[in-house]
Amino acid sequence: MCLITFSWNQHPKYKLILVANRDEYFKRPSQSLHQWESGIYAGKDLKAGGTWLGFHPSGRFAALTNFRDMSREAPRERSRGELVSGFLESKVDPLSYLQGVEPYKNEYNGFNLLVADKNKLYILSNFGQGIQEVGSGVHAISNAFLNSPWPKVNLARQQFGDLLRHKAPEMEDLHQLLQSTDRAPDDQLPATGLSKELEREVSAQFIRVDDYYGTVNTTALLWDKDGEVHLREVRTIPERQVSDCAFRVN
Repeated sequence: MCLITFSWNQHPKYKLILVANRDEYFKRPSQSLHQWESGIYAGKDLKAGGTWLGFHPSGRFAALTNFRDMSREAPRERSRGELVSGFLESKVDPLSYLQGVEPYKNEYNGFNLLVADKNKLYILSNFGQGIQEVGSGVHAISNAFLNSPWPKVNLARQQFGDLLRHKAPEMEDLHQLLQSTDRAPDDQLPATGLSKELEREVSAQFIRVDDYYGTVNTTALLWDKDGEVHLREVRTIPERQVSDCAFRVN
């Protein structure tokens, strides 16, 4: 995942409301949102076997974005996607899971890992700041720390906050978010080690870099306080596909 905005423990009806864009190389094979044999609901990276966002009916949620610092990228044996599926398929609480990840966090390229159960939401980046509990409110994250003021992150929080102030969110509303193709002005681009041209291309919420890289799907999640969960993934690459999952937390 490369851009996520969400509301945690703030809405009167919903525990978690979330919209997330996944950006990826178009040729990397993946399976759309579905229920795995292990019980989790998630898409699947068919190259490395992990996932980028998912939910277990026991009341466990996890999602991941890459942390972009090209000077620290290196070939790694371990895939970041296993961190998401690893939590979802485990039975430990979110804090304990991240404490278990910390000793080997540098075996992965840069990541931000969000993990939650029915009570707490935590985040860990292997590029600094340690394990942090995420407070109630509207947040957004891309390829830097939580709520870093990148233009597309600021826009995501603004759009999401405006929606929540005006109406109870529905799936159709959520899937209208994070779709802007506007690029940030050059003087507001982050410096992550990409060329200025490529940094400009990926500064949009919805990315298209020629015919090889960009936003491949948008996932929305509604987790209400009565335990009902609705996940919907709209995939645009390689072709448009909508996948819906609805279930009750055990």
